[in-house]
Parts: sequence; structure tokens; C-alpha cells
Amino acid sequence: MNIFGVLIPCALQRGCWSRNDRMTERMGAAASTPPGDVQPPMAPLTPSEQIVARDRKKIKVAGFATLRKKFIRKRRSSKACDHGRVIRDVISDWSPLEVAALLEEYEALASLKDLAVQAELARPPAATFKQDLSTLYDFKYCTDVDLIFRGACFPVHRALLSARCPYFRDLLAGCPGYGARICLELRTPGVDVEMFSALLRYLYTGDICPRDGSIDLNLLRRLGDEFGTPNVLESDLRYLLETGDYADAALVFTSDSTGHSDYHRPDSASSEYGFRPKLELPCHKAILSARSPFFRNLIQRRTRSGEDHTERALHIPTRIVLDESVIPKRYARVLLHAVYLDTVDLSLILRGSGCGSSAGSLGEVEALTQSGRARPSPLDEAMELYQIGRFLELDIVSQGCEDVILEWLTIESLPGVLRWGSQPHGSAWVHRQAKHFLREEFAQIAQSVVLHQLDKAHLIDALHSHFLQASELEVLQAVLKWGEQELVRRMEDREPNLLSHTAHSVTRKGVKKRDLSDVELREILSELLPLVRMDHVAPATSETLAAAIRRGLVSTPPSHMIGSDQRDAIRVNAWVRVNPHNNGLFVRPRLFMPYYEELKALVEDQLLQDVELLRLRRVRYIPDIPDTLYMVEDKPRLLGVDVLAAAIPVPDSATMATMLKREQKLRQSPSCQRAIALPLSSRHEVNRQIRLRVVREFNLPDQVADLLENAACYCTEEEEEAVGGSYPRSSFVYPRATVPPGPPPSRAELPAIITEGEIYRNLQAAQCCVPPDNEGHLSDIMPDVAMATASLNQLQLQE
Repeated sequence: MNIFGVLIPCALQRGCWSRNDRMTERMGAAASTPPGDVQPPMAPLTPSEQIVARDRKKIKVAGFATLRKKFIRKRRSSKACDHGRVIRDVISDWSPLEVAALLEEYEALASLKDLAVQAELARPPAATFKQDLSTLYDFKYCTDVDLIFRGACFPVHRALLSARCPYFRDLLAGCPGYGARICLELRTPGVDVEMFSALLRYLYTGDICPRDGSIDLNLLRRLGDEFGTPNVLESDLRYLLETGDYADAALVFTSDSTGHSDYHRPDSASSEYGFRPKLELPCHKAILSARSPFFRNLIQRRTRSGEDHTERALHIPTRIVLDESVIPKRYARVLLHAVYLDTVDLSLILRGSGCGSSAGSLGEVEALTQSGRARPSPLDEAMELYQIGRFLELDIVSQGCEDVILEWLTIESLPGVLRWGSQPHGSAWVHRQAKHFLREEFAQIAQSVVLHQLDKAHLIDALHSHFLQASELEVLQAVLKWGEQELVRRMEDREPNLLSHTAHSVTRKGVKKRDLSDVELREILSELLPLVRMDHVAPATSETLAAAIRRGLVSTPPSHMIGSDQRDAIRVNAWVRVNPHNNGLFVRPRLFMPYYEELKALVEDQLLQDVELLRLRRVRYIPDIPDTLYMVEDKPRLLGVDVLAAAIPVPDSATMATMLKREQKLRQSPSCQRAIALPLSSRHEVNRQIRLRVVREFNLPDQVADLLENAACYCTEEEEEAVGGSYPRSSFVYPRATVPPGPPPSRAELPAIITEGEIYRNLQAAQCCVPPDNEGHLSDIMPDVAMATASLNQLQLQE
């Protein structure tokens, strides 16, 4: 029944309530009094009853107030924070040049983010079945028949040629047996050895060799009339997979490691009964050896040792027995489908009690221990299948599973994917994409319970990034929220076992914020709070920031809260670096897209003329900076690269030369050129992202990027010129920057304590602190010159 439908018409009628009666007077005991009857006067309350009534009234009022607070809190949380208004309040008293300078900081970070995303997505492409079959034809792996044409021997694979060409199907059917030698005589005239080899390659790959432009197309058409026109390569491979025709091997899955000898006999069917069901899938040696080095080495080893002589004598397929405790049989059809057709289809996973999912299956055990479900989720199955693909050296399976994991990545599954990707058996590519997802969805994650499930290392990595998509106030709130939950978890761990799971336990009773130890909370957040850029918390009068300062969690307040004379100027200096007197207060802002979009709209609408003047003034001196100075740039270097201890694989000279060519090609891309052309871009960071992309495309660890930076050790001068050359060498000696007499500039308004943003200030000190009395225009415009001269001074002092 609709209550509102009944009440609203009643309320519209004049006779429903009298104008002087209130709704509260018609409720309770008064509602049960018949109309027209006079209600007897109530007896006066005793003092004790008055106290009880007053307490009940307080409880009722408190209950309505609590309910009201809940509705207000829900309404406020449902509204998205107006980040545009926040950034407008921050820059309300800034000059147009300062606003434009902040926009240039964001533009430089935006171009750097494009390069960083390309580097994170980089991975070596998995070879397709066309590429693998072309390699199979070139290297003649696991061939079983020889074709003799005009004195030249062509080792080939019977199954592939029989499925692809009717002529060879009839020819090979008349000459059965392993290692048969067949001499060919073609009716089509003008076919030489080179043309016949191109024909065989076409049957293997479905493509005419593009490297040879001298092939007669008319001759190929006449050969098509004699041999027949083959189908699309994918169609023939699907035919081999679905029908199993011309199969010369079988994948056998068993959980009994002691019964392998039974599977070598064709009449062995003992495992079909009892509790050990057997699964045999027909396949082809040519396809397995082309796609997987694991199967190729296995087949070649059995051929050399003579283990497959029994199968050849009995004309039965070679059985490849796989232990189900390592490779569950329920993934068998998924593996073969990916091997033949380059597609990972999880719908082909065998379900039910007869699927052969052993109790020792990794995905089943993890699903049972983590979620309590005996059947793993598609995400868990993709992770397990990825490890199987790595074990079998099936790159197409591994990369297909990586794509599936990325499709199933959500906020709820993010902590598990992050932990799996960081493990040695996980995927580094998936780990990079999960960390990118964490940075992009950080504001939403901070409002969910998933925040408490994140590891501290992943939070530190996200807070280090310039591309974290959350305002600095939201970052601070998320860090405090995570730290308080971690402190509650520690309190639960320290709780005696007698109180656990009782009404007096921390889990049941809960913990109030005033009961949390600020000293222990400060110790938990000691590595996280320094990464919060306190100078960029907006609004500056935030209650969260003030409460953190009062609790002693923030060791040093933001710079604009210290001092009283020039607070506004100090706050501007923490955001932009246009002022040469910022005294090292600048902290690079994060590329928060709502701030960036709002600033861009403001500058385009109101500050167009001033911005163009600023850009002309900055860009004018860019070509005057010699590239030689960037060779001595004081940039942070990664540690842990130990070539002598063989900690990382050292590429050979040929691989290094190829990587250098790839690096030079990427430098000419529009995104890289745009990033370098921006006035406030860091050339070192741009180069770093390009090298990381190159290294990941060659499937090498990230530490190899440091070796690529010092590539002159691996190439001679002639090779450098062939690659494209490194930075031009110059014999000029650039003078040192003149230091004005007098005491060095001091930072009198700030205490000598490391503040929360000091980590970033130390890295960017040379880009922000320009001597105020320096008359050289280069030092005013390009801060890298000061960095380079500082490095030269250190070198001369060491000498």
C-alpha cells in the first residue's frame, strides 16, 4: 500500500486536521481518544518522573539529530568535490604570469605522462602463428618427410602440407612412413628451386615472401591450377584443431606420475576406470614445435633417444604425458586453442567433476583459501593459466592471459592483482598496469574499503608519482585513514587470545579515534606523510590538515603557515618557479586533471595575451643551451646495477646497437618532440621514459635502461655515427656561474627541519633556486645550467 498516496489527498482536505491542531497532538494516546470526547486532565508529574521524561526527550532529540547528521553526510558525500572551484580559490590573488607558469608546469607533466603511459604499455610482441610457422620452415624443426626437387632436399611436415594442399595430400598419402624421401616432377614449366621454396613458404605462412620481388605472379597462378588454391591459413589450422586429422601426437594428462609407462601402450585403458580419468587430445608435432620451445625440445630429445620408435612401428601418435598437478587438464583445450589460433578463450575450460581439476591445483587452492569458493574466479584462472604459459614457453598464452587479467581488473580485485604482479611468478606488465590503475582511480579507492587492503609499498609507489589523480587534500585524508586502520589492526594483533572473538574484543567493540595512539600512528605513517605535498593542500584552512598538525602527525606545517609577512608570496612560490626568490620552496605539483583543465580554460579565456608574451620570453633562449651541459646534469641515478656480479642480463653489442636505433627512432616521434620543446620539461625524465620503453620492448629488466644511457661503452665512434650519434661533443669550455659577493642566501623564515615536501625540493633544487643577482639570462631561463655548473665545480674540487 502506498502511504504517500493516502496521506497526500487527506492532507489536502480541510477536515483532515484542524488548523490549530498539530500532528504531534494526534499521535500516541491522543490518537485513540474518540472525536468529541473531552480528554481528562493529566496528573502533575513528580520530580523523578520529570527527570525521566527530560532524559527521554534528550534521547529522542539526539536520535533525530544523529539521523539528520547521517542524511547530511550522505548528501555531502554523494556530491563530487568541486575541484575547479578549489583551484580558482588558490589562484584568486595570483598574477597572470604566475597562473600561466603553473599551466606550463602542468603541460610539461602532461607530455611526460604520455611518454610514461607508452613506456608502461611496452612489452615484446608475442609471435603469431604465421611468424612461428615461417621460423619452422626456415629451421626445419621436427620434420618427418623430405621432398626432393631438382636435386634440392626440402625437409617438410606431413600434417601441414596435407591440410593445406590437395596435391601434397594425395602425394603424401601414397608414401606413408616417417622420414620418407619423395622426388617431385611438376607439370608446370619454368619452376626453379627458388620458386618451389617460395611455394612451400606460402603453404606454411599463407603469405608470399615480401623480401623477393622477382617472383612471377603468372607462374604462381599456373601452379595454383596444378596444386589447387589453399584456404586461409587460419581456417586450415582450425580444421586441424577441431578434427584432429593427420595428428601425430597426443597430449595426455594424468595425475599418477608412476603410471607413465601405461600410456605408451595403445591398448592401455586402465586409467579410464576408477578415480584417475584420462584426457588425450590429438595434436601435431609441427604446430607444437613451432609455437613452444618446451615442446620442441621434448620432441627432439625423444627423437634423438629413440623413445618414439614404438609409436612409429605401431603407427600411433606420440604421447606427451603432462602431470596434472603442474598443468591441470581443464586448461588443455584452452592451451591448444591458443597454440593453433592465437586466442585465449576461458570459456573452453573444462567444468564439472570429470574435468580433472586436481586438489593440488594452484588456482583451486588460492580460491579456497582466499575467497572460500572451491571454484576459482576467471581472474584466478587467468593468473594460473599465465604461469602455465610461462612454464610451457607459450608467449601467446601468457600475453593473452595478461590481456584477460587487465579486462577483469576492478577496484575490488586491485589488491590481489597488485600482490600477484609483484611476485616472481607474476607478470611485470600486469603489475605496471595495476599501478597505473591505482593512480588513476585513487580518489575513488580512497573512499572504499579497498584502501585498507593495499600494501604499504604500493601506497608509497603511488604517492611518489606526479600523476596521482587526487587532490592533495584527498591524498592526506587517504593516508591518515589507511594509517588509522593499520593501527587498529595492530591493536587487534596485540589483543590477548582470551578476548578474541568476544564482546570485549577490539573487533566487536570497535575503536574510537580518541583511543588511537598518535605516537604509534606517527611511526606507521613515517614513510607516507613525507610524500604528501603539504604545500599543495587546498584549501589551506582545511580541518584535516589542522587536525593532523595538532596531533603531531605532521612534523613541519606547510610553508605558508610559517611566518606572517609574506604568506601569499610563499604560497605562490610553493606552486610555481617563476620567482627567483622562492628560496627553494617550490614543490612540483601533481598533474591532477581537474586542476589542469580548469587552468587551461581560464588561461584561454582571460590571459591569452599575457601567456603568449610569457611563452615568447621563455622559448627564445632554448636553442642557446648547448646539449653538452645536459651530459653533466646532476640527476638521480638508480642503484643496484651490478654488471660484474651478473645481476642483470647484459645485452651484446648487436642488441645494444638495435636498441640505440630504436631509441633514436622514438626520439623523432611527435610526442617526444613535443615534450622536449616545452620550456619546463625535464630532458632527463623524457630520456628516461624513452629508454624504459625500449628496454621493455626488448623484454629486458628496467635496470638495463641505465646501461642504455651509457651506451658509449658498447659502441665505437663509427657505430655511434651509424646509429645516429649521441650528444654532440664540443671542445668549448663554458665558464662557471659568477657568485655574487656576500653571505650565501639563507632561508630565515623556515626552521632547519626537513619538511614533508623536502624530498622533492632536494631533487629539484637546481631547477628552482636561481641566484637572485646573477645577470646571465641563461641562468634565469634554464635552471639546468646551474645544475651543470654545480657538477663541474664538484669535479674540479675532486681533482
